[in-house]
Amino acid sequence: MSSAAGRDSADVRIHNLALLMRLLVDGPSARSELAAATGLSRGTVTALVDVLSSAGLVRESAVVGSGSGRPKTMLALAADGIAFAAMQLDADQAVFLAHDLAGEELVRIAERHGRPMGDPDAVLDVAAHTLGAGLDALARLGRIPVGFTVVMLAPVGGEPRIVLADTDLGWGQVDVLGMLGAREPRLPADTILTSDEPAALAEAQRLPGERFVLYLKSNSGIGGAYLADGAFVAGAHGLAGAIGHLPVDHDGLPCACGQRGCFVTVAGPDVVLAAAGLAELRDRDGLTAALAELVERMQAGDAVATAAFDAAAVWIARTIALLRMALDPSVIVLGGYWAELAPRIAAAAASRLRIGAAEQLAPAPPIVAGRLGADAALLGALHQARDAAIADPLGLASR
Repeated sequence: MSSAAGRDSADVRIHNLALLMRLLVDGPSARSELAAATGLSRGTVTALVDVLSSAGLVRESAVVGSGSGRPKTMLALAADGIAFAAMQLDADQAVFLAHDLAGEELVRIAERHGRPMGDPDAVLDVAAHTLGAGLDALARLGRIPVGFTVVMLAPVGGEPRIVLADTDLGWGQVDVLGMLGAREPRLPADTILTSDEPAALAEAQRLPGERFVLYLKSNSGIGGAYLADGAFVAGAHGLAGAIGHLPVDHDGLPCACGQRGCFVTVAGPDVVLAAAGLAELRDRDGLTAALAELVERMQAGDAVATAAFDAAAVWIARTIALLRMALDPSVIVLGGYWAELAPRIAAAAASRLRIGAAEQLAPAPPIVAGRLGADAALLGALHQARDAAIADPLGLASR
């Protein structure tokens, strides 16, 4: 066999192993079911399962009756020595979350940092403590983290990647991974720093068949991402998803990013909360609690809260209209607290999304509520890490 043929054979084997792993992510299956789903022969599936079982990635989980014929032995994912973990750092807290290969939660730790504006050291002290506690919890379970990700709900870019500006925390450029690693040396060397992209991916996965998904969110600031055929459109410097920093009000207020009139300065959560009279609550109980109170008051018909949001909704609608024409999405997904107000935002944007005679050829994209809540970015990061690991099952087994 030539070396090229040998590589081709090895590639096919890895592809088929990954194929079985992806199917088992959805739940236990029998060998016969895996063969039917993949089109592989029963003998090939049995040989591949033996490889995965020997590598500790798959185990026999149960024997179930098949209704007719012999009972079926079910196979399930194993990999008891690893975990997929991520940490999110937002305006209120640091959250560490870890799942096993099957997507079951193993560890969740959250610590509030008190939002000391303009003081990344204080915030990252708390983040490092959260990270250390999460790693300790995984160690007690006998697991090591794979594909660790730190999610910042702010624009990131550069090489190595840094936070470019975080208006929620009053930051300019901050080397989050460098500062975090200096405080917690166990930070994995291959840690990824990302923004809202994982949330967009996780929400898009719940919309099968949608090829062009625009994700917009507001909880910690304003952010988003755009997926075309499952791939992120990031731009030359990774700024394509920094929607909160679109300069929509050309004569507006200066922004911490260095521009003027950014979207976040006219429709960001702090702006809305201040107009609704909820700034004191935000300072005392945190941004998340204050936004929940805002939504509750709006749903109860509170005039002040409703007027505060409606003023921001004008800017949200204008920005959606601009993004619609620039990106031509097939669907727009709203995350953060905007998810609960999706019908109101859709109504505000409706008239701006009509394009006259072309309406039949290019109908307005539906505006829908995201389904994953505050965990959207964390779940997306864990799914990305798991998918990358499953693509090379034997590499995963060697960890």
